[in-house]
Amino acid sequence: MTTSRPRLFVLGDLNGFFGLLFDNLTVLSFLAGILIFVFGFPADVIYTRMIPGTALGVLFGDLVYTWMAFRLAKKTGRSDITAMPLGLDTPSTIGIALVVLGPAFIAMKADGMDVHQAAMMTWYIGMATMVMIGVVKVIFSFVGGWVQRVVPQAGLLGSLAGIGLALIGFVPLADIFGMPVVGLIALGIVLYTLVANIPLPKNIPGVLAAVVVGSALYYALAPSGLIGGGEFSLPAFELHPGLPIPTLDFLQGLVPALKYLPIAIPFGLLTVVGGINVTESARVAGDDYKTRDILLTEAVATLLAGLTGGVAQSTPYIGQPAYKRMGARAGYTLLTGIVIGIGGMLGIVSFVIELIPRAVLAPILIFVALDVVVQSFHACPRRHSWAVGFAFFPTVARLLAIKLGNPELVAPETFTRLLNTAGKALPDLLVIVALGNGFIVTAMLWGAFLAEMIDKRLRHSAAYLLILAVLAFFGVIHSSSPDGVMYLPWQLEGLMRQVPYQFASAYAALAALLLLLSLTRASRPAVGDAV
Repeated sequence: MTTSRPRLFVLGDLNGFFGLLFDNLTVLSFLAGILIFVFGFPADVIYTRMIPGTALGVLFGDLVYTWMAFRLAKKTGRSDITAMPLGLDTPSTIGIALVVLGPAFIAMKADGMDVHQAAMMTWYIGMATMVMIGVVKVIFSFVGGWVQRVVPQAGLLGSLAGIGLALIGFVPLADIFGMPVVGLIALGIVLYTLVANIPLPKNIPGVLAAVVVGSALYYALAPSGLIGGGEFSLPAFELHPGLPIPTLDFLQGLVPALKYLPIAIPFGLLTVVGGINVTESARVAGDDYKTRDILLTEAVATLLAGLTGGVAQSTPYIGQPAYKRMGARAGYTLLTGIVIGIGGMLGIVSFVIELIPRAVLAPILIFVALDVVVQSFHACPRRHSWAVGFAFFPTVARLLAIKLGNPELVAPETFTRLLNTAGKALPDLLVIVALGNGFIVTAMLWGAFLAEMIDKRLRHSAAYLLILAVLAFFGVIHSSSPDGVMYLPWQLEGLMRQVPYQFASAYAALAALLLLLSLTRASRPAVGDAV
């Protein structure tokens, strides 16, 4: 234990700063890249309206976490307290870009809006989504422990791992192999330092080395056409400043944002549960923060971001003990908050995002994806690994829907024509759309019901199946509508009407079967069984 007077900065804060900084820059880069290159979203709305408010949330959260570290250091008389790292939540930022913001933008254009009007309306929807997530997180910061106790870890972590595998991992992998030499070298450095845990000479931070080496390779090879991409052009030195001023503009997007609640709210709940786990890991490492303070801070940061134009939620990052091992204390969160916050408002962050190739930043997300998947299997009881894996599938279905044309882009008449080509079974397109809609809630409940079944708690398993039946009946999950909206099933027509009745009946039938099987002797937990 170190009992000297705490200092604002120590040498280890530089390692922590570069790691936390590039984590945030990577998330912002992919937020912008997905919207611009996948959906054709205008860049100026992202840089001048979305990023400043998002950055303000990070600034607020990191400043409060820095203050918490100094408060704890003063209380304990220790100088080795490490601040809790806060940044943009990777799974929800990428997930919301892919399944909320992008589809909403396409839908607005399909309704006759021009590109700018559609972009602004999408921004309002993103703001409203963040505000709703922030409110839910504030509420659940007081009852987050209850959620963690009620839902099996396999459901909570399995749904997150599915997002890590399919959305966080697969999407950046395409960027890496889009520029193989640049991307793979950067990925190799990240894997060498962060996965194999082998230090570089002079203890150079691995993330910093990957970004510097990868960027140097890109700018050395790209002008000669040796990276496998298109024509090379230097990014224009153009800043996109924007002030994150509190506004009620989000109210314009509140009603259309409601249909995305089945996607948005679970993302918020996962950061609540994740915050509980992260605070516990910090306590084990020796820094005993109050869980409620940690959760309330990130909830308010998310709410503040939404009210000022932000479209990505903040969260305490997994790995506070890792930052502690780097020698970081409180200065690294202060530096990160200032650079991301002020840089986001002045437009410097948006310029850096354009300057660093996505193939160089993508390996950081690959590491995050691998870490999420591995931790999900390690944190859950080994017997529940089946449930963790089973929870992956709804996210895979959502990824298929996105990569195979994104059902939201299909005109209603085209979608109906494709459905009418079905044989005796429900058509593949309809099933993929239905399995992907509400994928986070589906994944949580799939993992939960299978984990309870493995533990021979068949009545609990049946209860989750009945919840699935009710949610599927009204389109909260498995919506047969291409835009994923909830509905009254008797108002649907044709094959789309079959989905809520068929899916709900199937879940209810399986629940009934489990209730019957719970009466058998073989289904009862034996003495000594782990539960």
